[in-house]
Amino acid sequence: MLFNSYTFIVFFLILLVLHNATKLPWKIKKTNLLLASYLFYAVWNPPFVILLWLSTVVDFVVGKKLFHTEGKTKRRSLLVVSLVLNLGMLAFFKYGGFLLENFTLLANAMGFNYQPAKPSIILPVGISFYTFQTLCYTLDMYKKRITPEKSFLDFALFVTFFPQLVAGPIVRPAQLLPQFKTPRTANAAQLLKGLFLLSLGLFMKVVMADTMLAEPADQVFGASGSLTALDAWLGVLAFSGQIFFDFAGYSTCAIGIAACIGFSLPDNFRYPYAAIGFSDFWRRWHITLSSWLRDYLYIGLGGNRNGAIRTYANLMMTMLLGGLWHGASWTFVVWGALHGSFLCVERMFRPKPAQTGAVQEETSMEEVSAVIKSASFAPAFFQKRKVKLFFAAMLTFFLVNVTWVFFRSNDFSTAWRLLGSMFGLSEGAPVLPTINIIKVTVVTIALVATHWVMRNTSVMEVAQKTRWWVVGVVWAFMLIALILSQKSSDSFIYFQF
Repeated sequence: MLFNSYTFIVFFLILLVLHNATKLPWKIKKTNLLLASYLFYAVWNPPFVILLWLSTVVDFVVGKKLFHTEGKTKRRSLLVVSLVLNLGMLAFFKYGGFLLENFTLLANAMGFNYQPAKPSIILPVGISFYTFQTLCYTLDMYKKRITPEKSFLDFALFVTFFPQLVAGPIVRPAQLLPQFKTPRTANAAQLLKGLFLLSLGLFMKVVMADTMLAEPADQVFGASGSLTALDAWLGVLAFSGQIFFDFAGYSTCAIGIAACIGFSLPDNFRYPYAAIGFSDFWRRWHITLSSWLRDYLYIGLGGNRNGAIRTYANLMMTMLLGGLWHGASWTFVVWGALHGSFLCVERMFRPKPAQTGAVQEETSMEEVSAVIKSASFAPAFFQKRKVKLFFAAMLTFFLVNVTWVFFRSNDFSTAWRLLGSMFGLSEGAPVLPTINIIKVTVVTIALVATHWVMRNTSVMEVAQKTRWWVVGVVWAFMLIALILSQKSSDSFIYFQF
């Protein structure tokens, strides 16, 4: 079920009525939420609800046994059961065709005439997201960071909570499970916040991503030949804005919907196109995934504890797997490799904590943010530093756009052809009409400027400081734009991941 559909509006209104029915006990309300979550998922493809049930039952049982089992061998065996089930399902449905295709190519390259039947595997929507979410529970239980959940109802609701089920945020057990323990309904302020965020998220998706930017991005990435440098860059910038508005729009909707029924979900985006460096970018883009990769993969591999070479290897491995998480294609692997390379280069030239006097390396970007936040009231020295930081942010934005070429391209020939056009290595015919050139230019400038101005605050903080009638006018504008837009049922981009 799509947030940007009339079906969801009816579904959500019925759920709000049931959830706010005062005479129903809390256990019944949680059961309603669980059934609603299964219905929300089943509308897409009912049989795949079985995968959710299987993952839920196995991880609930394994998690409890992991916590109470003391023997190292038994505990590792239990962990392997969970990993094999969750990652096995993910590998089969998401990477089965990819692995078979590459195995076929390798076999033929070695002289074997191997031509298997092409598999027909349907990718369950959101499987990457809920797999990582359930793995959080098992891995935390293995490390004994949390105690086992006693209520199967609460755990099942944690796995399937519909606002963030299919595209995040990826929520940790400690962030969501405690919220199911006591009755929750939204007060007037929470409901107003939730509806505003839902409206904002739909505006980002329907109006900005689909109506304004999807067409020019498709025109450029779908071109069969070389392009002019202007069209190539505008197409990449269009996709850069499209994927932000699409994915951040979904996360904003999810946070808003959860707030409407009294729950809190973590932020997933903090104005990433104002990032200064790639480490800062990944603290702002898809925050719940990047923190998952850091805590469960990068640190698990050894992090930065075993010298510089191992640190760079761990960074590259983390980003390569992060790229592969997004899709079963070598273009996603290259996308991850580019991000890993930029992170390694950035780390290589970053001043050591002993030279800067910093307590921890991870706080460096917070210090930079503090400088930027106070720069408008600072002497000329800090004003010059602010300009330098802005240009550093623009360099980061430029490199991020180069990586998006591989993320969006269906194959390497498209990526190389587009990069050649972008950097003047090949010249072709224009494909973008004037109206799309204007739309992409205006939206990109507005997007980057907004991210820079808002990099140290949030929408709700600004809304609380703004006069109510101004917020009302902005809200009304978003709703009118949604009504006038003809794009109302396109899937979110990250559903395919």
